[in-house]
Amino acid sequence: MEETAAAPDRGHSIVYAPRIQDLLAREEKVFRIDATTVGVSRSDLISEVVAARPVLSTERSVYKPAAGAEIPHDSATRTIRALGQDVMEGIRTPPPPARGLNGAWPYAATSYLRQWLFASDPLPVSLLSKRGITRSPALSRIVDRAVTVWPEPGGAGRGRTALAEQIRSASDTQERGQAIAMYRRATATLCDGVAALTGNALWLMGPDGRARGAARADLTAVLWETLRLLPPAWMLYRTGGDAYAGLHPEIRREDNVALFPLLMHRHPDYWPEPMDFRPERWAGVPDPEKTPAYMPFGFDGARCWAKHLVVPLAERLLTVALDNRLAVRGPEQETHVPLRSLLSVRFNAESGA
Repeated sequence: MEETAAAPDRGHSIVYAPRIQDLLAREEKVFRIDATTVGVSRSDLISEVVAARPVLSTERSVYKPAAGAEIPHDSATRTIRALGQDVMEGIRTPPPPARGLNGAWPYAATSYLRQWLFASDPLPVSLLSKRGITRSPALSRIVDRAVTVWPEPGGAGRGRTALAEQIRSASDTQERGQAIAMYRRATATLCDGVAALTGNALWLMGPDGRARGAARADLTAVLWETLRLLPPAWMLYRTGGDAYAGLHPEIRREDNVALFPLLMHRHPDYWPEPMDFRPERWAGVPDPEKTPAYMPFGFDGARCWAKHLVVPLAERLLTVALDNRLAVRGPEQETHVPLRSLLSVRFNAESGA
């Protein structure tokens, strides 16, 4: 059965998936998860694991191999720049009608963000990021094949995003295949991550109007505190090997290692009143990512490729939600956190505007 844990200081509760709840209940900071995996939430040991070797391409989410080949560094850099351009353009433009935020979160927010940022892309390119398409391998293959022949290299096109332009301007079949994969991965990772972060923040802020009013004074601090208590990237997985053997008696050469920011961010050894939602703890902190025992976007060498976009976009989306009096609905003020790659609360919402 799933267990309920009180949400920090807001009078409502979060129901975690059983395996997440089991992790949260552990007192030890180095523990065996199964026969081949060791979990780590100890800050100094996480740093040692991080420093032991570079991240493998297969351990990355967006830049893992695609179309049968590694993603070249210059291609990855172009993708980051293109996505940054598209996000900044989206932030500057009026958002879609707030009714698009109604419904089940984080899915409603993910669809809303995709419409906001990528609606200018013509079919079938825009289908690459649609949730209904990406959940079906068969539909994904059909869309990929359609995009492979659209648009023809050198063809005219107006209004498409910089990310879509990378598909059009690809010089050969492999480069185009990688550009398609990058479009799909980049848009999904960004929109899913921002939707999860914003939804987590809305839940932690609570339904009380006065509490929301106080939090609005510094939404950036709200998001940094949300990343501490409910980090979407709650676990980082590293394939085992010689580099980790000897770092700790529990870690053997054949063991994989799971790093848990979620647990580290909540431990009283590192944080005063760790279960309290206190955005004010970030007041006057010039660079939150340099805070000890805090890993909101990964670590050097494997830091989130879109970290410079996530917080500004989440702050913009959060502002839209608050401006339109988005009300969080839930049975008895409970919400669920399933076992997924992104840690995100589940709730229904309705705009009051």
